[in-house]
Amino acid sequence: MTDKKHTPEDRIPVIVGVGEIVDRPKEVTDGLEPLDLLEQALRRAEADAGAKLLDEVQSLDIVNFLSWRYRDPEKLLAQRLGITPSHCYYGPVGGESPIRYIHEAAKRIARGECSVAAVCGAEAQSTATKAERAGAKLPWTPFAHDVEEPKRGAAFQKPLAVKLGVFRPVTVYPFYEAASSAHWGQTPREAMAESGVLWSRYSEAAAQNPNAWLKRRYAPEEITTPTADNRLIAWPYNKLMVANPSVNMGGALLLTSLAKARAAGIADDRLVYPLGGASAEEPRDYLLRDQFYESHPQNAVLKAVMDLAGGDGRKFDAIELYSCFPCVPKMARRTLGLGADVQPTVTGGLTFFGAPLNTYMTHAACAMVRRVRDGAKLGLLYGQGGFVTKHHALVVSKAPPREALAQETSVQAAADSNKRAVPEFVTDVSGKGKVESFTVLYGRGGEVEHGVVMLRTENDRRTLARIPASDAATLAHLLDMDRTPVGSLGEITMTVDGVPEWRVA
Repeated sequence: MTDKKHTPEDRIPVIVGVGEIVDRPKEVTDGLEPLDLLEQALRRAEADAGAKLLDEVQSLDIVNFLSWRYRDPEKLLAQRLGITPSHCYYGPVGGESPIRYIHEAAKRIARGECSVAAVCGAEAQSTATKAERAGAKLPWTPFAHDVEEPKRGAAFQKPLAVKLGVFRPVTVYPFYEAASSAHWGQTPREAMAESGVLWSRYSEAAAQNPNAWLKRRYAPEEITTPTADNRLIAWPYNKLMVANPSVNMGGALLLTSLAKARAAGIADDRLVYPLGGASAEEPRDYLLRDQFYESHPQNAVLKAVMDLAGGDGRKFDAIELYSCFPCVPKMARRTLGLGADVQPTVTGGLTFFGAPLNTYMTHAACAMVRRVRDGAKLGLLYGQGGFVTKHHALVVSKAPPREALAQETSVQAAADSNKRAVPEFVTDVSGKGKVESFTVLYGRGGEVEHGVVMLRTENDRRTLARIPASDAATLAHLLDMDRTPVGSLGEITMTVDGVPEWRVA
């Protein structure tokens, strides 16, 4: 039961409305722009709540979008809605941001700073891409060319990482995939099989979600087997193992206080309670991390939310584990103490449901609200951004909280306390090098472009090195399905273009 003496109902946040829209225009110029998607998602969330709340929104958060650029989109949306919220925010890039915004909105309500809050996000990347390819002019709000492009991965990475092509999510996450599976004692074949089964479960959920972009179940071997339509991108990831941003989607949630929800006549069985959560981060430059087989911030965040479930990850009967690439939920489910039979999603995953860039977790939160309304008692929403960089998790419940929503949610100190020494990064190096992790990059035709190994040198420094496409023996060593190359030794030499290269011993 809620402790009413210490937590009055006007300080208990509740999620009362969720709204989603998927836009599949027959003609590209009929496609809705992100602002349209945001507005429609919010109006659907209001309809879902069954109460007139949009006019009273005092806190508005918009997830960063990349398919179109506006000047002050949060103000443009507020004008469309006819509101002047005291908190009106458009945030930076980050896949964890929807969960952070929902959590922060709940904390504002708990502090008494507002009584109605909205969180929303949208992307129209499918339409924007098709229009660009067709040379079609979209009848949207004019593109704000004078607004600076949001900073993304390459802006934070070392020049050698950019030069070798390992500065995008699809080429960086493989480092975690290879290092973590080796750490768990898996062969690459076993790791691939785990990814296939896990991703197949995401596709099953997407097949049952009316808002998903791809609505069919994929068998594990369909996901893991390279084909013309499922090409290798960066070892070991095929197209069906990576996020799919070419979608048009909008999602929104409305939060209010328990007192206001009841005054508005919203039935108790429609209410979903945020119980608390946690956040922590890694350095933006992924080469400044101590190792790549686990994430200390991820561990700290997930352990903190497990404490809200009595210290047992199995108490969550509905889970959304962020799914940009298989290594993320594979690491997360182990930290949560969940088995390989985990059901990791209520939504469908960034490959199959679709990846409206930073705002997938907005849709995951909508799906979670529906699941809790349908009977789940305790739900976990875990979002992640960057290159295993930013982590935020939120626990939601069908039952009211026993105590006031905590205001301090950072577990950065706990994450940092587990961090070991970070090796110095060097670029001019020769001698022996031991593989810390690796990937192989592929062209659109399935041809190897080159391999990249992350190495520890003889004096335990770190570097990146290239394996040319012509070095068949070293590439075969890296791609052996029955023996991980992590930990193997080879020779580093400097090339005329100033890039280290590595050859297996």
